[in-house]
Amino acid sequence: MSPPSLIQVSAPASQSAPIALSYELFPPKNAAAEATLWQTIRELESTNPDYVSVTYGANGSNRNTAVELLNRLLTETSLRPLAHLTCVGNTADELAEIISELLDHGVRGILALRGDLPQDGPAEPRAGSLAYAQDLIELIRRVEQRRSALLCAGKVAIGVAAYPARHPESPSIEHDVEVLLAKQRSGADFAITQVFFHADQYRDLVSRARRAGVSIPIIPGVMPLTSLRRVQRLGDLTGVEPCPKLLDSLGRADDAAQSRRVGVKATVDLARAALDAGAPGIHLYTFNEHAAALEVLNKLELLRPGRPQLGSRSAASALA
Repeated sequence: MSPPSLIQVSAPASQSAPIALSYELFPPKNAAAEATLWQTIRELESTNPDYVSVTYGANGSNRNTAVELLNRLLTETSLRPLAHLTCVGNTADELAEIISELLDHGVRGILALRGDLPQDGPAEPRAGSLAYAQDLIELIRRVEQRRSALLCAGKVAIGVAAYPARHPESPSIEHDVEVLLAKQRSGADFAITQVFFHADQYRDLVSRARRAGVSIPIIPGVMPLTSLRRVQRLGDLTGVEPCPKLLDSLGRADDAAQSRRVGVKATVDLARAALDAGAPGIHLYTFNEHAAALEVLNKLELLRPGRPQLGSRSAASALA
């Protein structure tokens, strides 16, 4: 597949930063899935994203596979990984060990999440376990502080989740914003939204958050809306009804190619609306598939900073 039309710029025309670009990947479950994932990784790498996030199973169920993927991204690619980390079911000591392990491997970005509550787990949480993402953020900062010399006094970038529609367990959308503000106060640097289906959901979230005092970037998470089954499933999970017109168009598609054309257009329209509303970037939920993600990017034509030219520094030194 041809690379998408990402417009390369050596310097922005204004003082505003280029649009951030990132993807979500998940660890493979078997050898066949791993081969497909690495094809996707190589295709996405060509777009020079700012980072790629790597998911983490509930209660760390795929921890070893996730760490292995993070290591390979760091050592075999030019990509910068953002490691998901969930706190449900883990104690502070266990999580501190995991955080230290991630930092030792070279990870410098963590997406701090509560994680899904176990459906069939114990009613009472484990003694010493962390209950909220806010607790995990504060723990990351404590581990970071103890290791500041190893990090060259650097700073770990901490991301969190934001909800354009009400969180299924939240009493109100206002409560969701209060939680986001608390995460910011605890040390979060940016937020990525869960999937949404209507542009006004993102605009309204940002408006509510800014009024409440949230100042960190809120990056829209966008899923290529190319599969009727996946759209319906995510609608059930989020409690948000997808656009009926989109569902109808996907349902009437004659084949996968037409379904993809319909879904890509809807995704591009959603992403453009978010960017028009001031979104600082786009985070694409890829489901480890690159074709639809690259097609969306091709139509968005994002302005991206150009890659440094290899050897340019040495050439300049030779002329000095």
